[in-house]
Amino acid sequence: MLPRVAIIGRPNVGKSTLFNRLTGRRSALVHDKPGVTRDRREGEARLYDLDFQVVDTAGLDEAPPDSLAGRMTSQSEAAVAAADVVLFLVDARSGLLPDDARFADWLRRLDKPLLLIANKCEGREAEAMSAEAHRLGLGEPIALSAEHGLGLGDLHEALKPLLGDGGPERENFDEAPVESDEERGPLQMVVIGRPNVGKSTLVNRLIGDERLLTGPEAGITRDSIALDWDYKGQPVRLIDTAGLRRRAKIKDGLERLAGADTRRALRYAHVAVLLLDATQPLERQDLSIAESVVEEGRGLVLAANKWDLVEDPQRTLQDIRRRVEQSLPRVKGLPLVTLSAKSGRGVDRLLPAVVRLYQAWNRRIPTAELNRFLAEALARHPPPAPKGRRIRLKYMTQAKARPPTFALFANQADALPDSYLHYLENGLREAFDLFGPPLRLRLRSGRNPYRDNDRHGR
Repeated sequence: MLPRVAIIGRPNVGKSTLFNRLTGRRSALVHDKPGVTRDRREGEARLYDLDFQVVDTAGLDEAPPDSLAGRMTSQSEAAVAAADVVLFLVDARSGLLPDDARFADWLRRLDKPLLLIANKCEGREAEAMSAEAHRLGLGEPIALSAEHGLGLGDLHEALKPLLGDGGPERENFDEAPVESDEERGPLQMVVIGRPNVGKSTLVNRLIGDERLLTGPEAGITRDSIALDWDYKGQPVRLIDTAGLRRRAKIKDGLERLAGADTRRALRYAHVAVLLLDATQPLERQDLSIAESVVEEGRGLVLAANKWDLVEDPQRTLQDIRRRVEQSLPRVKGLPLVTLSAKSGRGVDRLLPAVVRLYQAWNRRIPTAELNRFLAEALARHPPPAPKGRRIRLKYMTQAKARPPTFALFANQADALPDSYLHYLENGLREAFDLFGPPLRLRLRSGRNPYRDNDRHGR
């Protein structure tokens, strides 16, 4: 286990910028508007020879406990409690504010290893203002600029004795065999949907902990938050995302950034759980999100939340299935799970559906079996003969998985109608239990690659 370092401070002092600098990725949203970060975000950090887990927090704010700001502060306090070392950031440009002194008193009482960081020290004036931080009584402040990467050497020297050896020996990582994500790694599961459909509530219910900030306010989640989890021996990375609205309705730059972060999380996911509000299911935006998931080639599971509030469950279920079949005809057998994230009812059916879909999404089919299927499909329903010349389908092979992608070699490939491709896709699903994931069927012209693979370079 890597040591854990929490970044703490009042809003807009540069916590997320420092988090991105330490992890080497722009994974946390950064914006001039204060209070962008609301949930805890974790990542693996490297600072020279030190390896540790770093936690970005919403910051500390004086607010009633039941308010949104108060709940954000509670999440930050939980991050501090679980940390081995705390980095307390103050803004050297604006100088000390009363909140800084209040929070310094609270941190001092925790008796936790603590480093005081004076951030935004790009110029001489800011460096001089960092001297104010001495008044907090937390020791010598470390002057740095997270935005420009200045002062990281001083941070390294201060962190090193607090982290011990800085995690496992680096040579162990260098000598370990490298495996691709396709061979090994967690199931990347992203929870996606419109704002306020209960995505964070569902993730909290799945992991059995109030890890993510929830509440009645719409749009609480802004960053995509990844949580490592285990489901019956299957490693899972759960990714909660910001709600997606129609782009025409987005006028705020921060919401636009949050939406881009959600779409980026989708590109790296294996399976997307599209959470619907069962009291107003399958609005146009739901279908638009579903189409984006299929277009990205991700596995898609539909989860109808708030099912306990539905007045006519049977009719609602039929309506959802009918609209899915009409709007997504190329994805047969999409899993649909009804549940209540708030009460937990039906949530236990979600992960089995996700794992089954993930297995189908990863499936590889031997070439011999595919060509036996192709011969039987051709015998049942031969391809058409445009202008009196029969289209010959010669050979089929699986080009890749994730999603299952097949290459079909034929003469007159351009003349094969879409209806016949749909026939073959449906046959593949039936023959090899590929219901749920998107399929890709690519037409190729040329001779049988099994016979002259070297000549054609295929």
